[in-house]
Amino acid sequence: MRFSFYDKQGAVGVAAQASDKWFDLADLHLGFACGAGEIAALDAAQRAAIAAQLAGTSATPVDLGQVTLLPPIAPHARIFCVGLNYADHAAESAMAKPEFPVVFLRTYDSFVGHGQPLVLPAKSSAFDYEGEMVAVLGKGGRHIDVADAAACVAGYSVANEGSIRDYQLKRGPQWTMGKNFSRSGAMGPAFVTADELPALGAGLAIATRLNGETVQSSNTRKLIFNIAQIISYLSEAFVLQAGDVIVTGTPAGVGAARTPPLFMQEGDTAEVEVEGIGMVRNTVVREVP
Repeated sequence: MRFSFYDKQGAVGVAAQASDKWFDLADLHLGFACGAGEIAALDAAQRAAIAAQLAGTSATPVDLGQVTLLPPIAPHARIFCVGLNYADHAAESAMAKPEFPVVFLRTYDSFVGHGQPLVLPAKSSAFDYEGEMVAVLGKGGRHIDVADAAACVAGYSVANEGSIRDYQLKRGPQWTMGKNFSRSGAMGPAFVTADELPALGAGLAIATRLNGETVQSSNTRKLIFNIAQIISYLSEAFVLQAGDVIVTGTPAGVGAARTPPLFMQEGDTAEVEVEGIGMVRNTVVREVP
């Protein structure tokens, strides 16, 4: 099942796909909460109820081409990102293959949805692309065993985890600033439930294109730490919750590692595609202070 989140007069609307059409869940009168904050935690019976209502609905479809798409995660979501999680990317970054997941946090408002402009900061000219698979948790806890972690994953999405490299790499050892500029990353186009994909999202082709040219091409089977290992590791410190998001890392080919560097510029179009999940596409605009 696939869900898209969109701006609904200042609130977050949630639409579910039925064939080639999308319907707002609020129009299905389901009898249980299924807003942006509840989607990840829906159980199999609730998803079945949604499917049954979609099959017979007379509601007016939502034209996703005429609305502002949002990242398909809860606005209150905690976004855990994993750096250096492909060996070839660690190598091109002149960094050792990590012994443990390299974790940092991003804010919700550092991301935009599919089709919305990515913002090149006024104070930077080093705006890099990073194509990544995203996992969303449907349940959590503390001290989760790797063997139990797959059951925590509710679904998946796609991210361009845009990085402001001059702030990230040249202004101190912490990555928070360079990874959290407003509207510098993208996520979408939809949240795809885990039952539509291989366990742990393994074995999926992932590619990033800049102005139609492929700049990253890999497969999620090459992750150093798979999603189960990441969940287990995070749960050593955090009480993980339904709706938490894991951005799993990017493969080799980033702009900062090229000679000369290849960074996103005003007017560029960036696409990240993960097999079976979808493609998030965005055009770059320059920030006007």
